[in-house]
Amino acid sequence: MNSLAESATSPAPIARDLPLIDLHRHLDGNVRLTTILDLARAYGIRLPADTVEGLRPYAQIQGVAASVMDFIARFELLKLICVDEDAVARIAEENVEDAAREGIDYIELRCSPAFMGERYGLDPTRVLAAVCRGVQAGMKRYPVQAQIIGIMSRHMGEESCWRELEAAIALMGEGVVGVDLAGDEANFPGTRFVKHFARARAAGLRITVHAGEAAGAWSVRQAIEELGAERIGHGVRAIEDPAVMQLLAERAIPLEVCPTSNVQTQTVSGYDTHPLPQLLRAGLHVTLNSDDPGISAIDLPHEYRVARDRLGLSAAELRTLQANALTAAFIDDATRSALLAKAHSRG
Repeated sequence: MNSLAESATSPAPIARDLPLIDLHRHLDGNVRLTTILDLARAYGIRLPADTVEGLRPYAQIQGVAASVMDFIARFELLKLICVDEDAVARIAEENVEDAAREGIDYIELRCSPAFMGERYGLDPTRVLAAVCRGVQAGMKRYPVQAQIIGIMSRHMGEESCWRELEAAIALMGEGVVGVDLAGDEANFPGTRFVKHFARARAAGLRITVHAGEAAGAWSVRQAIEELGAERIGHGVRAIEDPAVMQLLAERAIPLEVCPTSNVQTQTVSGYDTHPLPQLLRAGLHVTLNSDDPGISAIDLPHEYRVARDRLGLSAAELRTLQANALTAAFIDDATRSALLAKAHSRG
């Protein structure tokens, strides 16, 4: 079985006695096309098309993007319907529902509140509060546990990132568990944000950082040594430097790997050259995630099929990815045990 069309019709190779976990999903990169249409009609927003199929080329990647930033440009249509806090809360709640439909037990949803609210000048703290409200509503309706990671969008500047960070700190009791640095990694290096992460760590936020995607292995090292990253978003270019690979192994830093996204952004040239198998077989703590499923037109089970059918992982290796996610999640031991018990009860 070699084609994605064939693999899409086959069951996902997911172990039922382990929880299914997604640690790297941008909730604003997972907005339903039907929701875009519905909100646009409700708020009188003009779209480039008025049907789901007509919208698809504007919202989803067809083939590959020219770059990571070209991929990020797909968010512009999604930002268009983030008109107010109610729209944001709806998007967040639907993300929890989508996770339930995928069979996900635990998910960490991330977003940049300044980025989401930029078009309409929404306050980042109020945007993130609306996300918290939507996620909490979703958890009451669906059998999914979810926590929130607040993103600082590096390309929006250091002052904007301070506002996003303070929003995350203010909402730690409402479901926000950590912070991330995302956006234009190549042109806005992590060295600009050392003080931001010192503040985040002092406040007790967990730390994950996009690194080793649009920039090289040096970005991974900087995220660990200067920003205090506990996990690395993507991190696939760590393969370029054995010393960085050793650093990841020595410190047991998990990688949040998203194969389809990496192919679509041309971070890697194709599935056949994706370094996930090498990273995993080198003993690194690799996890498998969906990134922006609405933009990529995928879900998490799809990525497990890709790992099996295109990356050539064995059943034991796929199981390791699942187990690694449980270990890497930003949860306490009691929650971890409860998730495992839930999975065992159905396995």
